[in-house]
Amino acid sequence: MPKFAANLSMMFTELPFLDRFAAAARAGFDAVEFLFPYDYPASDIKQRLDDNQLSLVLFNTAPGNTEAGEWGVAAMTGQEALAREHFHMALDYACALDCPQVHIMAGVVQPGMDKAECESVFVENMRYAADLFAKKDKCVLIEALNPETKPNYLYSSQYQTLDMVKRINRPNIFTQLDLYHAQKVDGNLSKIITDYAGKYRHIQIASLPDRHEPDEGEINYDWIYRLLDKINYSGWIGCEYIPRADTISGLTWFSEFRRKH
Repeated sequence: MPKFAANLSMMFTELPFLDRFAAAARAGFDAVEFLFPYDYPASDIKQRLDDNQLSLVLFNTAPGNTEAGEWGVAAMTGQEALAREHFHMALDYACALDCPQVHIMAGVVQPGMDKAECESVFVENMRYAADLFAKKDKCVLIEALNPETKPNYLYSSQYQTLDMVKRINRPNIFTQLDLYHAQKVDGNLSKIITDYAGKYRHIQIASLPDRHEPDEGEINYDWIYRLLDKINYSGWIGCEYIPRADTISGLTWFSEFRRKH
């Protein structure tokens, strides 16, 4: 049976961030993920996790200057020092929060940048990050983002991230398979799930085309869950979707999977 983690950056936004942990636990989730923890002391987040018997399964490195169009800096030429500062900060949080993995944000290739050079910078930075995280028995993940959601992100296809993992060549780096992005760009999700089992370590879900609850749209998630069971996927599935209305009213799809209190 699949294991679901509530994404607290997108779900339960009716509440302040630190109050979303209790809301997720009351809704029956065993685990959570979110984009960024850095506005809060790790001790405050850890307390909310412990109080609600929740595991933290994923968060991202810092996004950089989002007002300037950045979405991570790990592939940005001239920002190697900042990228590595972000790696160390993320690892400190991961250790404090008992989180097994962190998504390293590559960044947007801005006008005038050389994409091949950005890729080379990213490979070297990721080798540094992977080696750093390995010292604490942690993994690092990379994720393809579709160009409609994040134009000019370093990679948009699952096959690009799979190739990037080969180039980086470290045992603790994996892809993060967001099925919303994958369906928009690559399609044929069953092939990706089956052929590349073991290459991805975390999955995220949302409906298409509207990125709502996974009980509508063009992806048959019930079939996907059965396929993931068939291939013995043991990782978490992050619910990175935008609720149609309030979060709780949209959780009817989750009733058969929720933790029973």
